[in-house]
Amino acid sequence: MPEPVPGPEPLSRGRAVLTGVLGVGSALAAGDLVAGLVSPPSSPFLAVGDQFVRLTPEWLKDAAIAAFGVYDKTALLTGMGAVLGVLAVLAGLVARRRPGPGLAVIAGMGLLAAVCTQAAPTAAPADLLAPAVALVTGVAVFAGLHRALGVTDPGRVRPGGGTRGAATPGAPPARRAPADRAEPSPGLRSALRDAPVRRRRALTLAGGVALGSLAAGAAGRLLASRAGAQTVIALPAVAIDRVPPPPAGVDLPGAPSWLTPVGDFYRIDTALQVPRIDPASWTLRIHGMVERELTLTFAELEARPLVERPITMVCVSNPVGGDLISTARFLGVRLADLLAEAGVRTGAEQLLSTSVDGFTTSTPVDVATDGRDALLAIGMNGAALPVEHGFPVRMVVPGLYGYVSGCKWITDIELTTWDAAPAYWTERGWAPRGPVKTQSRIDTPAAGASVPAGRVAVAGTAWALHVGITRVEVAVDDGPWRPAELGADGGADTWRMWRTTVDLAAGARTLRVRATDRTGTVQTEQEQPVVPDGATGWSAVPVTVV
Repeated sequence: MPEPVPGPEPLSRGRAVLTGVLGVGSALAAGDLVAGLVSPPSSPFLAVGDQFVRLTPEWLKDAAIAAFGVYDKTALLTGMGAVLGVLAVLAGLVARRRPGPGLAVIAGMGLLAAVCTQAAPTAAPADLLAPAVALVTGVAVFAGLHRALGVTDPGRVRPGGGTRGAATPGAPPARRAPADRAEPSPGLRSALRDAPVRRRRALTLAGGVALGSLAAGAAGRLLASRAGAQTVIALPAVAIDRVPPPPAGVDLPGAPSWLTPVGDFYRIDTALQVPRIDPASWTLRIHGMVERELTLTFAELEARPLVERPITMVCVSNPVGGDLISTARFLGVRLADLLAEAGVRTGAEQLLSTSVDGFTTSTPVDVATDGRDALLAIGMNGAALPVEHGFPVRMVVPGLYGYVSGCKWITDIELTTWDAAPAYWTERGWAPRGPVKTQSRIDTPAAGASVPAGRVAVAGTAWALHVGITRVEVAVDDGPWRPAELGADGGADTWRMWRTTVDLAAGARTLRVRATDRTGTVQTEQEQPVVPDGATGWSAVPVTVV
């Protein structure tokens, strides 16, 4: 009988992993490229991430924010990348003998991306093109590489036509052939001679796929960034009610800057990919329990009387002593004026505000209309809103946590009742009304710092938004409370800096701070977690005195 020519063997683990990684990587790259050309939000990777955010249980979201703060999205995307890497390796390993199982894994990932893309609040039929191309590319690359990399390793071929470790089922163990009979046949010699060539071609193909995937992914990201570049707009120079510069002394050594630079302003939201909106096409609809429905374009909004106010914003997920708080000068239109024009009907309890990406917030009607500077903001610190903070328009309501007042990329306001339409966070167990709690924080020295014995400078900030701070006190360990020096008052809607010095003896010490607001209410010692309406307690900073 003619001697058999060696055929494809099971992939080695290394080649199997390479096949899986390149199959998944090429799918992601193709999806990003098509999304960059058609619709950046349809990127399969980001579509899955966005859906994960929507479905994540609240305890996990709270844990992520507590652990990573403003880097929670970076942590999520990194985790998603790790999971995809594991799935890619798994797809390769389960397909060592035949490609079917690996193809099933990749197809399942592609179908999941398509479902998540379609589930997005702003999904359009064209958005399915990116996950479809990703699915086809991933399957084609995986199958092609599996076939190409499945070449015979000549080092494993036996002269008799088999391979080391291989045996015919039911046959007795083969004996080593005598040396004078070990010469392979011409057909086998040809196969052995051609195997290295096939292997080099296969590895060259794999390298080409890797480079092509990197190039396609980079091009897709570049196209998405260009498509999403913020439109440059000039803020109106007239009809602006500006506040005077803050009084001297609002800033104190050791405390944070009273006015937060835009680049340092905290950002907490649910958007993995920031919505990009052309102000020329933006509109805002005010409807529901109103006498007259309003629809405004951006040009109509910025043509109205504008006011500029310094406002401190706080995230409800800010723990005691946390840093999810910032202050900026916001420029915009008074929300109360728009509501008066629309005519709020009796019984309306909340403003259900909707972002372009479907996120909703609920703002109490009585708070939005009580005379405070609740704004539809178009500017921040003297420039247009950055896209990360809601360009072209966002809501800002002093005295409320951001989850009930800070709708970014806002496009719709419905006047309704609490029961008729719960917002994103309220339907997840958070309180419908979110007044900011009176709080204070120690910024200097930092927790865990080593400080010299003797007089030590202590500084920080305190806030009782839309009320104001009148007193801050500091204590060492369980000692008496001593008043601190307050910085100049920048307004009831902003935080206030403080500082003092304390005598510290050597050893482990704990610094504590509490604030008193203008109503005479002292910051409570009672500890409460951030859920359902903000944390309470005294900020305590341990230090080592040497």
